[in-house]
Amino acid sequence: DVQLQASGGGLVKPGGSLRLSCAKSGFTRDNYAIGWFRQAPGKEREVVSCIRRSDGTTYYADSLKGRFTISSDNAKNTVYLQMNSLKPEDTAVFYCAASLSLDSWPLLWEYVYTYWGQGTQVTVSS
Repeated sequence: DVQLQASGGGLVKPGGSLRLSCAKSGFTRDNYAIGWFRQAPGKEREVVSCIRRSDGTTYYADSLKGRFTISSDNAKNTVYLQMNSLKPEDTAVFYCAASLSLDSWPLLWEYVYTYWGQGTQVTVSS
């Protein structure tokens, strides 16, 4: 069975960095993508970034380009989200998810993701 687990969240000061991990298992093919989403208090869940397993193609939300970087270590079955220059407005629960709907790339919306891990809390505060 496909399983995803996000980890690495915590409390950081503004301007700090944090690396989130998404441990994945149960995939037998490479025809899928992993996405990172976040949900701040009182706001809808929004896409942060996603990466295509087959060729490593990436997508970033425009507002986050230059600060966040998604990467994959296939040997460790883990996808990472490196977050730099963190701001208080980045505070949110971050989720990783998997989608098999590659024909609609880039995968921007929650509804195209069929597998979800539990979130990890990121808090940016002084």
